[in-house]
Amino acid sequence: MPRPVYCKGMDKRLAKRHKRQVARAKEHVKLSEPDVRTPEQIEAAREAARANLNRGTGPKLSGSSQTVRGNVGTGSAAKTDV
Repeated sequence: MPRPVYCKGMDKRLAKRHKRQVARAKEHVKLSEPDVRTPEQIEAAREAARANLNRGTGPKLSGSSQTVRGNVGTGSAAKTDV
């Protein structure tokens, strides 16, 4: 009986582990449902999305582009002895 051929550098134990991982991953695959809308509904949704994108291009209010930041630390806390 010929020995099974594994990927280069993959022994039997790793091959079995990989096979299990792939099988588990396939169980969790979420398939998308088909789009059952009519072409007219799809086109109307596209037009509505374009209209929403165009709303944000108007003049901006003064001060609206400034962001308010809280206390920004350096990421390191002071060490204290107990």
